Amino acid sequence: MRWSILDDVAAKDTGSLRALRRTNSERLLSALMEHGALHRAELARICGVSRTTVSTIVSDLVAGGVVIEAVGDQVAQAGIDASEVDGRARGFLQANPGAGAAAGLDFTLERVWGHVTDLSGTSLASAGVTAARDTPWQERLTAGLDLLDDLLTSAGLDRGALVGVAIGVPGPIDLLSGVVGPSLPGQAWAGVNVAAEFGRHLAVPVLVENNTRLEAVAEFTWGAGRGSRDVLYLGLSTGIGSGLLVDGNLHHGGARGGGGEIGHISADPSGAACPCGNRGCLVQYASLFAVLKALSPVLGDDAGIDEVLAAAEAGQEDTVRVLREAGEVTGRVLANICNLLNPERIIVGGELARAGDLVLEPIRATLRRSAMALTRDVEVMAAELDLGARAGASGAAALVLRQTDQLVAALLAGAELRPNEAV
Repeated sequence: MRWSILDDVAAKDTGSLRALRRTNSERLLSALMEHGALHRAELARICGVSRTTVSTIVSDLVAGGVVIEAVGDQVAQAGIDASEVDGRARGFLQANPGAGAAAGLDFTLERVWGHVTDLSGTSLASAGVTAARDTPWQERLTAGLDLLDDLLTSAGLDRGALVGVAIGVPGPIDLLSGVVGPSLPGQAWAGVNVAAEFGRHLAVPVLVENNTRLEAVAEFTWGAGRGSRDVLYLGLSTGIGSGLLVDGNLHHGGARGGGGEIGHISADPSGAACPCGNRGCLVQYASLFAVLKALSPVLGDDAGIDEVLAAAEAGQEDTVRVLREAGEVTGRVLANICNLLNPERIIVGGELARAGDLVLEPIRATLRRSAMALTRDVEVMAAELDLGARAGASGAAALVLRQTDQLVAALLAGAELRPNEAV
């Protein structure tokens, strides 16, 4: 049969329409997972498509069990608040919680935490296990997979229910090679393509991200970032890292993945040399390590964050001063970040965030003095979620639901769905 130019054009048009339909399907499902139950008019407005497009695509998603609809008495039964919705609005659409599960694993030097959610983001299982600092990555991978299987079993699921898994590790991830770069001494994952190694054992998409960015996603989704679209998360821990969400989308670190290293912005160009090659880096003044070092003559070499907080609560002058100075130098660096990015909200996490206003108030005061008028009106809040790997694992599960490619296709091609109990 002869293939004409018109046939070729028709094929391209059909392919383009199919791709557009797939993109719109992903967009609609993402909106339902982010915003919860919506009626069709809201969904059309949020996604910037016509109501006709919504109706057409939703019909397929409902038929495939990916989306469910609550009408009449089912609205209240599903826990949907319809008090502020126009009474003419009919059914509410929801991502079907039983259509699949998302999982996150977050690795620190001494711990791995796992978190499994349903498609609506509701937690199904969460737990962690410890690991020695010198545990090689191969053993950590096995421990992570065993933990994942245990969590799925406790939720009555198996790996066949998964739509994706996200992995959090310390250090930068090269976006071109997928290899983890060096960060803390003894980092077991340095030089490893984590996505590829986990991909050998998991038949679903695997995402890998820096664990501070995953904490940012967790706070944005379930913590202090709720209700904001532009959020900067700052983790004041042994090191200092950050995560940025712009219009609700995670910034993955720029051209190669090395962005977000706010701890290595110079706070004092004439300061001490830093192992990164810079001088006077913020991490030398405002990290937990720097605070403990400054207070060692007062609290002793074996003091930790609990001793620092106890001394601060007792009003010990040197401790209060060191914490306030850490907040002030952090505020100076953040003023430059605000002038560059103008975030709506800054969330401070990590161990030093437990000092509360002793650190946060100097940050706020310095921002008011140092940032431009249009950028200084930024909320500075403490993180709400648990510290460390627990928050990172929940952020990893949220990242799966937000950024897994072709999620709708994976769900529609999945095995038999679990029964939905939401309605």
